[in-house]
Amino acid sequence: MCTVTYIPTKEGCIITSNRDEKITRERALPPTEYHIEGKKITFPKDPKAGGTWIAHSETKIVVLLNGAQEKHLPKPNYRKSRGLVVLELISVENSLQYWESVDLTDIEPFTIILFENNKLVQLQWNEVEKTEEVIDEKQFHIWSSSTLYFKEIREQRKTWFHNFMQNKSNPTGEEILHFHQFTESENKDFGLQINRNNVLKTISITQCQVTQNNIEMRYLDLFE
Repeated sequence: MCTVTYIPTKEGCIITSNRDEKITRERALPPTEYHIEGKKITFPKDPKAGGTWIAHSETKIVVLLNGAQEKHLPKPNYRKSRGLVVLELISVENSLQYWESVDLTDIEPFTIILFENNKLVQLQWNEVEKTEEVIDEKQFHIWSSSTLYFKEIREQRKTWFHNFMQNKSNPTGEEILHFHQFTESENKDFGLQINRNNVLKTISITQCQVTQNNIEMRYLDLFE
């Protein structure tokens, strides 16, 4: 929910997400297939709120990042977890249509990467307005959460990703997982896998690989 990459492949695409979280948070349940609104939905579950930061159905993928364009000042309480919004978007028939009508009042700012009908879309809520931006699905992309990474750091991480893609024009899922786990490994504050004073850590990496008519999820639990 804090670093996401998208890489198009000949067969479809690969979307990978690092979850950075306080280690005091309860350990997530590993990915399981659930039936929601008559659809098969696979996701790792946050036991605290029951939501998730990444989910896929048979036809689409929804990934969450904390924060919108810039860092916000959190409120003590919110009406609903952002992870529940992910489940709502993944389980409806048309996610973009639902996005246009959903009430997000008193929900903390977030960014969602939506892959649906072979289209890539960025959805953002900043507590004031919703935005929707179509992203070129034929190009590779990286997102870093605005709540954890200043703009200059987000740009630096884009450079690391660009260099990786120059060296690996058609990377495998394993190579992408390695990038997410070990890039700038000495940099515990802003490398791809962080450990900020044993308080905030990258606690898992989740990957969805799309091949023609199939989506497969891989989950790397780093929680210690």
